[in-house]
Amino acid sequence: MDREMETIFKLVEGGTKKYTENDKIDPELFNKLNVKRGLRDKNGVGVLAGLTTVSSIVSSKVVDGNTVPCDGKLSYRGYDINDMVKGAGKDKRFGFEEAAYLLLFSELPNKDELNHFNEVLGYLRKLPTNFVRDVIMKAPSSDIMNSLTRSILTLASYDPKATDTSMDNVLLQCLKLIAEMPMLAVYAYHAYNHYERDDSMYIHRPDPKLSTAENILRLLRPDMSYTELEAKVLDIALMLHMEHGGGNNSTFTTHVVTSSGSDTYSVMAAAMSSLKGPKHGGANIKVMEMMSDLKNSVGDTADEARVREYLKKLLHKEAFDKKGLIYGMGHAVYSLSDPRERVLKGFVERLAAEKGRQDDFELYAVVERLAPEVIAEERRIYKGVCPNVDFYSGFVYSMLGIPYELYTPIFAIARVVGWSAHRMEELVNVDKIIRPAYKSVAEPRKYVALDER
Repeated sequence: MDREMETIFKLVEGGTKKYTENDKIDPELFNKLNVKRGLRDKNGVGVLAGLTTVSSIVSSKVVDGNTVPCDGKLSYRGYDINDMVKGAGKDKRFGFEEAAYLLLFSELPNKDELNHFNEVLGYLRKLPTNFVRDVIMKAPSSDIMNSLTRSILTLASYDPKATDTSMDNVLLQCLKLIAEMPMLAVYAYHAYNHYERDDSMYIHRPDPKLSTAENILRLLRPDMSYTELEAKVLDIALMLHMEHGGGNNSTFTTHVVTSSGSDTYSVMAAAMSSLKGPKHGGANIKVMEMMSDLKNSVGDTADEARVREYLKKLLHKEAFDKKGLIYGMGHAVYSLSDPRERVLKGFVERLAAEKGRQDDFELYAVVERLAPEVIAEERRIYKGVCPNVDFYSGFVYSMLGIPYELYTPIFAIARVVGWSAHRMEELVNVDKIIRPAYKSVAEPRKYVALDER
C-alpha cells in the first residue's frame, strides 16, 4: 500500500472508531421521548404521514372493540387484486397493462382505452439513438440496479423538458419510463454478462405488439421464445409487485423527493436507490440462497424433522448467514396471510409441474407450513407469522431462467408504475415539502481553541 492510501485509510479507520464511540444514541431515549423508530410504533403500526387513493392494504379488523388480525387484502384504486388477476385470467389476456392503466388514470379501461394504452406503451418501447452503446455498455456492472439508476438519470439529458413538472409532461415521462424499464434492465444484464463474464450478448428489440411480461422474456432469452404459462406467471408477478399501499420505503421516497419539486428522473432514481436495499427489494434473493443452503445442509429434504431442525438453527443464528431470520417469513403489515403470496402460489405450482420441479415446490410448501410453527415455538410469537410474496417470487424467477442479478430489477420494472401514480398524486394534492423533525439529544459543549486540544 502506498503512502497516500495509508494516510487515507488511517483517517477513515480513526474516524469510524470515533463515530462509533461518540455517536451512539441510548435506545431508551427513543422510548422516553416517544420517538417512533422507523416511523413505526411499538406494535409495528406505521406513523400516518399522508393520504392516498392509489392502493390500500387490509391486515386487521375490529371485533367487539378489539383489533384482531385477518387475512390480508390488497386493492388498487379500490379493486381487489385477486379480482383483477381472475379477470385477466378469465379473458385469457395479460393483466399488467390493465392494472397500470388503473393506477395511472384512477379507473379501469374499456377495451378501446386498453388497446390504445397498449399501443402507446408499444410505441414508447424504444431508447434514444445509440443509448445502449453509449450509456448501458460503457460501464457494465453486476449491480443491475445501479446500472438502471444511472440509465434513468442519463435519460434526463435526452429530454428537453426534463425539469418540467406540469402534469402532462410528468405523465408522459412516467409512461416512457414504464415502457423503457424492461430494456434498460435486460440490456444492462446482457452487457454485464458479456463484458464481465465473457459470455455471449444478445440485444433483441422489443415487439410493440407484445405485453410487458412477454417482452421481458423475449429480450432476455437468446432464442426469444417462451411458453404461454411462463409469460402469464411473470405477468401475475408484475401485477402483484406493482404497488403496495404507499407506506413502503421506496414509495415514501417518491413522495419525499417529489415534494421538494425535483424532476421525474431524479425522483425515480431516488426510489430505485431505496428499492435496491436488501431490507426492501432484495429479499427474494435471500430466500433462494437460504433454500439452497437448506438442501445442502439437510440432505434428505423429505425428512420433515430434519427440515424443522434446520429452521430452528436459522432462528438461533446457527445456520445460513447467522442473522437469525427465516427469509420470506413475516411482514411489517400482514400477520395471517399476504394476499400476493396466496395469489402467486397457485401459479407457482402449475409452473413447477411444467418445469419438472415438483420436488422443489413440495419443499417450499413444507417450509411454508413448518416455519410459522417454529417461529411461534422459538420466539414466543403467537399473533401469526405468514409467508410474504418474496417467499415464492424468487422460485418463480429461477424457473423462468431469470438470473439473480435481475430479481430486484424485475421488481423495479413493476413498481415504477406505483411510483408514477404516487408522484402524480403528490403533485396534484400537496404543495408542501415533506420535512420530518429530529430531536437533538447532544449536550452543549464549549469550543476549545486548536492549540489547546
